[in-house]
Amino acid sequence: MNRTDRLLAIVLELQAHGWQRAEDMATTFEISKRTIYRDMQALAESGVPVVSEAGRGYSLMEGYFLPPLSFSSDEAVLLLLGADFMRQNFDRPYQRVAESAAAKLEVALSDRLRTAVADLKQSLHFVAMNPVVDPALTERLQHLRRAILERQRLRLMYVSRWRAEGGESTEREVDPYALVSVDGVWYLSAYCHLRHDVRNFRLDRIDRLQVLPKRFTRPADFDIGVRESDMRSIRVRVWCSGTIARWVREEQPFFAVDYAEADGGLMVTFQVRQENDVLRWILGWGAQVRVLEPASLKAQIAVLAAATVQLYQP
Repeated sequence: MNRTDRLLAIVLELQAHGWQRAEDMATTFEISKRTIYRDMQALAESGVPVVSEAGRGYSLMEGYFLPPLSFSSDEAVLLLLGADFMRQNFDRPYQRVAESAAAKLEVALSDRLRTAVADLKQSLHFVAMNPVVDPALTERLQHLRRAILERQRLRLMYVSRWRAEGGESTEREVDPYALVSVDGVWYLSAYCHLRHDVRNFRLDRIDRLQVLPKRFTRPADFDIGVRESDMRSIRVRVWCSGTIARWVREEQPFFAVDYAEADGGLMVTFQVRQENDVLRWILGWGAQVRVLEPASLKAQIAVLAAATVQLYQP
């Protein structure tokens, strides 16, 4: 936290809790008491009416406050829940930012609104299924964010899962455009100089990462949402039996674009980048799902099914 942000945070702390001792604030902001003394002097010199008293510490002069933000209770809850979601899904540096933002927002609310928001927060909660905990991934996210902001090219060793990519590590140079989190899994969207196209790379499949001094210019029309849709050019249609139709709708597969009742079951249409994107999902339902198109995917599943049967032959 830089000094400007810390000075504002100290004012918010005093506004929210009243009298604060120097040693308590030093613990809160993880700095020395001497730094707190200097900060309080800087606030006083800038016009903030700081009051000090031996044995009690520091407070703000009665009647002094920062201008409140104009939020309705619903708006405040939405922002606070969003901050909580970010705290659960991002690495530690951004977790601290989310916590700081939520604290500032709560302090700026009126007492009445703060009470209403607290009541609503007790009724709404988001839970992250796969929060970032891997220290290596946390460090990688920090390097990638910096490379994206500073437009620096990367060299990475990437392990592809499917045979279409060789099933082994390939060294690539990429221009990082954006980071995307999908169901707790992080992806890097980048221009791949090996494939001469924009590709998405799972961060946990990157074995080695090096930030290069070479700079790049990101296309002005780049849009991660549009690009992801453009990349899904293969249509897959499957029929699901009526016994699982409800559960298929409930699950909402990521690549599904259409559902329609048909022949006593459910017809599901996917738009994918490669057939293997939905292979595990289809196999997971066993004989309850039948692939209608494309023919190449039907053939691939037939081969896998035959190989599975062979495993269980006496």
